[in-house]
Amino acid sequence: MKSPVHRCRDVEHGRGQAGAGGGSNCLQPEQRIPISKDVITSSSSSAMWFIRDTCGIVCAIITWLLVFYAEFVVLFVMLVPSKNLTYSIVNGTLFNTLAFLALASHLRAMCTDPGAVPKGNATKEYIESLQLKPGQVVYKCPKCCSIKPDRAHHCSVCKRCIRKMDHHCPWVNNCVGENNQKYFVLFTMYIALISLHSLVMVVFHFLYCFEDDWTKCSSFSPPATVILLILLCFEGLLFLIFTSVMFGTQVHSICTDETGIEQLKKEERRWAKKTKWMNMRAVFGHHFSLLWFSPFSTPDHGKAETYQYVV
Repeated sequence: MKSPVHRCRDVEHGRGQAGAGGGSNCLQPEQRIPISKDVITSSSSSAMWFIRDTCGIVCAIITWLLVFYAEFVVLFVMLVPSKNLTYSIVNGTLFNTLAFLALASHLRAMCTDPGAVPKGNATKEYIESLQLKPGQVVYKCPKCCSIKPDRAHHCSVCKRCIRKMDHHCPWVNNCVGENNQKYFVLFTMYIALISLHSLVMVVFHFLYCFEDDWTKCSSFSPPATVILLILLCFEGLLFLIFTSVMFGTQVHSICTDETGIEQLKKEERRWAKKTKWMNMRAVFGHHFSLLWFSPFSTPDHGKAETYQYVV
């Protein structure tokens, strides 16, 4: 019987050779080894997760600055100078609540381990502990020396293999994966909502200023007011389109239980097909409630899911 170290195959050579014939035990038809999720969960999943990528950090800072800019224009250009107190209180409360939830979702998406596989666990001792049968092989990622479970992909920015990786998003400076997809979806939804809300308020404020004296509808000069409103309008329209598209693609990806990478690579479906509702519950939590829309609520996935090492 071969030593366990001979049953570890680099991921680049694996799937194309697995179905080929030959005398070696490693070239038999693919099988699957069920492994508890706890075994392949990174030890950093409970600690602070932050990717030290310059581009991602800059994009994340820009995201926060753009939200703060919208907050400034909405409050000090449109709502504070308004003569209608009820209008200012209602819209100010709504906008600030949505903006707070958007930034909280962004922070959770950025600082949550997306589902990283333990780095460097493809050791002789660990492979022996899997108790592989003759003819079984496991796939090892040669880039991070990790044993790759099914549906995991390597991220060149995070330098880790991520379970159910959808894509790496520089705007949240993190991968979107199994553990933080909920927060990314909420982030895109709340950004789209505050973008739409700000656009509606800009339209109403322009109408108000046209009907009234421009010098009285804002605490800033008329030219400055126009420039600030046009910039906010451009920002709101741009991010409304961008985040609405991202939100739609993420919901579609969740409902079909197929990540962006799997769709792009047209990978063969190797996992059980579930209903759209079950797929939504797998991401947001088992029971539908307002907690689905809260970035402070960690999804309750129930019992640890059994993962497969494609072998």
